[in-house]
Amino acid sequence: MDTNRARPMTVGELSRQTGVPVKTLREYTDLGLIYNLGRSPANYRLFDADALWCVRFIGELRDVGLTVAEIRELTTAYLDDTGPPTGPRMTELLHRSRERLEQRIAEQQRTLRRIEEFEAEHRADLGCEGDTEFCWAGNPRGCATRA
Repeated sequence: MDTNRARPMTVGELSRQTGVPVKTLREYTDLGLIYNLGRSPANYRLFDADALWCVRFIGELRDVGLTVAEIRELTTAYLDDTGPPTGPRMTELLHRSRERLEQRIAEQQRTLRRIEEFEAEHRADLGCEGDTEFCWAGNPRGCATRA
């Protein structure tokens, strides 16, 4: 048996093993997303190996765009055995995440189009006929005043 695995970890050790900041781990614990074994005599939060799995799974859910609130909602429903089964609920949350991402992508594409339109409209002002320095003809210190 691996005695190192059986020994409880502090939040600092959990942070080092997962790469997740201590502050974030404390928040996850306070929200009930990670369970601890209680506290040490020195009042440190103690975790077992299951916490490693929890932190990594939370990371995966965050990587696919779920919010901490959504993860908490999913966890609470699973533990309380309320609402729809976890699979369909997860599907709904992933769909919601996808919609948010698609909205952000669409907004970024609109911004790119505005940049392209601005550049096309101000091409002469921005380029100064081959000058590599930025200048703006409307700027009092722009190309018109240099010569």
